[in-house]
Amino acid sequence: RLIHFVSRDAFDIEGLGDKQVRAFYADGRIRRPADIFTLERREDARLDKILNQPGWGEKSVTNLFRAIRERQAMPLDRVIYALGIRQVGQATAKLLARHYTTMEAWRAAMAAAADPESDAYADLVNIDQIGPSVAADLIAFFHEPHNTEALDELLAEITAEPAAAPAASDSPISGKTVVFTGTLQTMGRAEAKARAEALGAKVAGSVSKKTDYVVVGADAGSKAAKAQELGVTILSEEDWRELAGI
Repeated sequence: RLIHFVSRDAFDIEGLGDKQVRAFYADGRIRRPADIFTLERREDARLDKILNQPGWGEKSVTNLFRAIRERQAMPLDRVIYALGIRQVGQATAKLLARHYTTMEAWRAAMAAAADPESDAYADLVNIDQIGPSVAADLIAFFHEPHNTEALDELLAEITAEPAAAPAASDSPISGKTVVFTGTLQTMGRAEAKARAEALGAKVAGSVSKKTDYVVVGADAGSKAAKAQELGVTILSEEDWRELAGI
């Protein structure tokens, strides 16, 4: 997990790769992610200085400490990804960061989502591309005290920068929750999602009472039936494009 934490798409700390992490773990310098960020100030108390270890010199040690300091503020999605939660890759981390915006909001939501009957759980599984399986792994991560303790320690040393909130929009779909189902004729699902989000809409993966619109393409399945059952507004692709102005 420490090696994942410093990987290129996570904290990407120059001079702290697999080899260095393994060595620092073996000699007790780094056991948790937070230890990386306290490494410099703990170094004075050690007799076996990094400077005196094979492969290290004054310049490389100075550069390492500088590189660590430069990573003390990181975007929320990269912090989430760096935690090494099962099934939470880069794309899922970005979805979570965009949805919850801040570390505080995300952690509070994950704690509340432990109750499968809660609104927080329904909100989590309703995020596009996040279903019950990913939700279960997220909840399990926060259920383990050693994970939350390690995260608390980390957040005492770094800042998780809030994700940018969607730009305000005068579009009639701004702030609305939209679900796409079936095959769209004029654009792919990814493009439709990106366009909707650019106009301030939230794209969900399943239909609930909180859904505002369900856009149905060819061969629409159970989501269309669910929308009808709940009284959610159903739009054809043409209706959707007209409403959204795209």
